[in-house]
Order: sequence, then structure tokens, then C-alpha cells
Amino acid sequence: MKKVFASDFDGTLYFYKAEDPDKLPMASVEKIREYQDAGHFFGLCTGRQVGGLTPFITGFVKPDFYITSSGSNIIDRHMRPIQKRGISPDVAQAIVDLLQPKGFRMTLDVGGEICVFEKMDYPGTYYVIRSVADIPEGLIHQVSAHTESLEEAAENVALVNERFGGAVQAFQNVVEIDIAPKGCSKGKGVEALREYYRNQFGEVQLFGIGDSLNDLPLIEAADISYTFPYAPKEVQEKVTMVVENIVEALDDSMKR
Repeated sequence: MKKVFASDFDGTLYFYKAEDPDKLPMASVEKIREYQDAGHFFGLCTGRQVGGLTPFITGFVKPDFYITSSGSNIIDRHMRPIQKRGISPDVAQAIVDLLQPKGFRMTLDVGGEICVFEKMDYPGTYYVIRSVADIPEGLIHQVSAHTESLEEAAENVALVNERFGGAVQAFQNVVEIDIAPKGCSKGKGVEALREYYRNQFGEVQLFGIGDSLNDLPLIEAADISYTFPYAPKEVQEKVTMVVENIVEALDDSMKR
């Protein structure tokens, strides 16, 4: 039976707020390579866009799959599509019109590319737009907003789901809001991935790890799941095992 390990990115594998320059710990990189060399599959399951990952992992981690933008854009290791879903431009603009006046920094995932409304300090490629009408060609996989507090994020997740729940689903990721097409989530993403690998290899055992509330769908869809002592209580209560780091989780996966 093939083992498939789906990992959240921020706060799980990559620590962008860490003062230590080793934001992507080499111990994790080496363990991922060992896991893949043993014949297992490792990939990312994140609210980020593809373009929000590649500048930070290229040369270190080569995922076997990418479940991005909360499951709305899923691709294989060669960037070939597995599943793609989109938000209509009219709904995306209405969400921007609702949240941007509150001072939130807005981001769109368009075909895996980053679109923002003002220049930013970022090592990868991105587009600066004035409105949704300016985006490059491609599906709008996700609309995201950066708030200033957990309370602001929770309040506006509820507001988006109330106003636009027929078309989209909003998730809280700490102080970030990730808004994906209705029916998309990290959990739905790994379920689609399970079917993708099942069609090639038969039965698979699915492992998942995450640190935040938006990882609950991933954790609940996995056969074996992990989180950390710093994760919210609601997340810790749902997992198979609380671990100190992703290295410990990968070791446990290989032993099962």
C-alpha cells in the first residue's frame, strides 16, 4: 500500500515569522527526501498559491503533489493538473469590495499566480492589479485577505460565508482569510488526491499534518493525522498524534 503524506506549509514546514534564518529547517528537508526515497509520496496542502510556494522550496523540497488555495488548484510534481476549480470574477470583485475598504491586504490566486493591489517585498513573481478586471488569463482559484487579529479574521470569515456562501467557502488561517470556491477545502483536496493515486496504485494510506483551524478538513480526511503542542486545542483533539515537529511525524508514518 502506497503512503501519501500531505503537509500544511506555514507553521508546519515553513516558519516565515521565525527569527532564525533557517525558516525551512534542513532536518525537515532531509527527512522528506528520505521519505520519498523510500517510495512514499510527500506533498503540500496549503492555502497558498503555487507561486507562493516555489520561491521558498525550490532546490530544497520537490513535492510529489501540490494541493493549493484550499484545494481549488491541485497539480502533480510536474505541474500537470489534477483538479482545478474557480471563483467567478463578479463574486471575486464583490468580495474585494467588501473586505478591502477595511484595510485588509487582498491577494488573488489566478492560475497559480499571485495578484495583489499594491507592490510588496516578495522574492517571486507577482502582478499588481487595480481590480479583478486587470487579472491575467486564468481561473481565480482563491481570494485571500490579511487581517490584524484572530477576532477580525473570525468575524470576517463569518461575514463572507453569510454573504457569499452559495458561491464560496471562507476559512480562517490564524489572521489570514482564505476564500475558495464552494465545495473546496483542504479535506476535499486530499480526497481528490486519494482517488488520483488509487487509480494508479490501488489502495493508499493517507497521512496529514497541520497546525491551524483551516487544517481541520485535512486532518479529518486523513487516515492518520498529526499536529503540534502549539496548535489550537480544537486541532489537537482531532488528530491521531501530537508531535514536536514534522520529522517526528514522518518517522511515525514510515514505521506504520
